[in-house]
Amino acid sequence: MLSKKLEKALNDQIRIEAESSQVYLSMASWAEVKGLEGIAGFMYGHSDEERMHMLKLVKYVNERGGHAHVSDLKAPKTEFGSFQNMFEELYQHELFVSKSINELVHVTLQEQDYATHNFLQWYVAEQLEEEALARTVLDKINLIGNDKGGLYLFDRDIQQLTVESAASDTAGE
Repeated sequence: MLSKKLEKALNDQIRIEAESSQVYLSMASWAEVKGLEGIAGFMYGHSDEERMHMLKLVKYVNERGGHAHVSDLKAPKTEFGSFQNMFEELYQHELFVSKSINELVHVTLQEQDYATHNFLQWYVAEQLEEEALARTVLDKINLIGNDKGGLYLFDRDIQQLTVESAASDTAGE
């Protein structure tokens, strides 16, 4: 059974994951309108992934005797200026989500809920990968600069871009 404090913290994280999905959906739409089909596809995929993160939390809260809440969401931005700015915002957003997950893990320790602590380790590892991927994308964007040919190749290749973090190497052992 979840404590009320932990149930509230998990519901807050559910909202953050839902808002993350909306942020990436807005980024996808912006990129698609700009003719950046590869970037749009990458962002649509990330939007779907964040929604799955949310659903995983919803099911967990309900299975543990709590009640997962579907709440109002803050509307995301619809303009990003440039694809470079958009990816910088993506990176900053991933740092925010990581901080939130870390705070949630801290609550599990305070509440001595080791089952939830164990459940959240997947999110901790996932955030390591998300941050690494965002940093890799930013590094590639910085290499491109204002080169239109580089942007064309980046847009074409981004959907194949994945990053294996050091944490995922040990996860399967």
